[in-house]
Amino acid sequence: MRVLLAEDEKAMSAALVAVLKHEGYEVDAVYDGKAAVEQASKNAYDAMVFDIMMPIMDGITALKEIRAAGSRTPVILLTAKAEVEDRIDGLDAGADDYLAKPFAMGELLARLRSLIRRNQTDSASLTLGSVTLDVEHQELSAKSSIRLASKETQLLQLLMANAGKPVTTETIAERVWHGEEADDSVVWLYISYLREKLAAVGGNLAIAGSEGGSFQLAVAS
Repeated sequence: MRVLLAEDEKAMSAALVAVLKHEGYEVDAVYDGKAAVEQASKNAYDAMVFDIMMPIMDGITALKEIRAAGSRTPVILLTAKAEVEDRIDGLDAGADDYLAKPFAMGELLARLRSLIRRNQTDSASLTLGSVTLDVEHQELSAKSSIRLASKETQLLQLLMANAGKPVTTETIAERVWHGEEADDSVVWLYISYLREKLAAVGGNLAIAGSEGGSFQLAVAS
């Protein structure tokens, strides 16, 4: 699982990174909102944790820009203030949860786990370009429709949720196969299956990438 952390207090950031890594997360740490927006536009994350008060761009503004770009990645806001107005502003900007400082590390970890689980099961239907993926019924549709296998559905769901961003073979293996045996050739085989099925339904999406590397889903020009 990969987390983007935006916290300008270096000591706090280092402590959070250490705890998250100890729990098995990969962590990308940045120290201002602008850097958070840039990282979120380039990489696929399972969750993001943003401090509200940061230099260059505050956490709420950064979150608004990330949501405006179409990201649905769950976000927890950290705030040194406990005023209701701050909570409302954060939730209205697209935050999924918030924690007031000081907080217990255990609570942060529990909320992260909860948000990631919820995000993995909530997306019942995804649409990009002319293509719609019905996750519950494992159906892909555009000009026509076709049923997908379970792993195909999970893989396309991951790519659609991170459209325009490179998703590594390692990330795919972790998110779709969940520790089961899946080497580069297996991931590549399922990418090939999806390319064929996107063409079969007349969808205008293309999956860029080659075996063993990163894959990026985008609307075909």
